[in-house]
Amino acid sequence: MLAENIRTLSKSEKLLLINELWENISEEVENESLSGEQNEMLDARYEAFLASPEEGMPWAEVKKNLKALL
Repeated sequence: MLAENIRTLSKSEKLLLINELWENISEEVENESLSGEQNEMLDARYEAFLASPEEGMPWAEVKKNLKALL
């Protein structure tokens, strides 16, 4: 139903809709906050990284390894 309605929109109307959706999602994300447990976990991971940064792996390498598994 919604997808059918979107197909009837002009290109400029679709772009306006995308913009409205993006702004709405951005506002929702800004209003969300992490729980105390999530903050503690991030702090602990950051401290672990600072203590041993050589144990980390660049994102490009992680992505390559994941693709090799698939």
